[in-house]
Amino acid sequence: MDVEKFDMTNYLSVLPMFSNLTKPERENISQDCALRRLSRGEMVFRAGEQCEEFHVIVTGQVKLYVASSSGQEKIVELIGPGQSFAEAMMFLNKPHMLNAQTLTDTMLMSVSKQAVFGEIERDPRFSMHMLAGISRRLHGLLRDVEGYALHSGMQRLIGYLLRDLDDEITDDMGTITVSLPVSKATIASRLSLTPEYFSRVLHELEAERLIEIDKREIRILDVRRLASYGCH
Repeated sequence: MDVEKFDMTNYLSVLPMFSNLTKPERENISQDCALRRLSRGEMVFRAGEQCEEFHVIVTGQVKLYVASSSGQEKIVELIGPGQSFAEAMMFLNKPHMLNAQTLTDTMLMSVSKQAVFGEIERDPRFSMHMLAGISRRLHGLLRDVEGYALHSGMQRLIGYLLRDLDDEITDDMGTITVSLPVSKATIASRLSLTPEYFSRVLHELEAERLIEIDKREIRILDVRRLASYGCH
């Protein structure tokens, strides 16, 4: 995607928090937005740096993580195209608590604090869209905490594979293919599992003829059986 030809005003229109704004309003905000390309492995920001903007991923993927003094990482969230991050710290006026690093070549749109606060002052309804986005992230994190506390590693992995199906599981579902967006080790960290345990569970599910593994492609052979397998 060509950065110079990218229509920032038009892209804002497809993002929930900006979709209700008029075109002139989006044009005004886009003047305080910056578009940049980052290579795989580049840092978007580090914990401790001041937060002066939030970010929306146009293409690519970013991991949010904490790192211990020994260098070990715990991935808190994986962010993909159309998703935003760092809004909460911007409102708190505090330094970043997490690190953000690209997992692939990524195009980011960064929206300045000045643009956001200016729009809220002009139209307080805009703050409701921002709050909705932050609330969705909080709900997701709370769901993760519940999973870590109440569900086994097997259940968490199965839940991840079936995450896009919600409650739509039916008996007549055929084979469904899930493409892992990042490495198995990265997903394992996201689920608070060791890479070794993650691989062991995948191979157990494959031995049970519930899935087939082809590198990052996971073919789910029996959705209903897989959904109930982790409950045993």
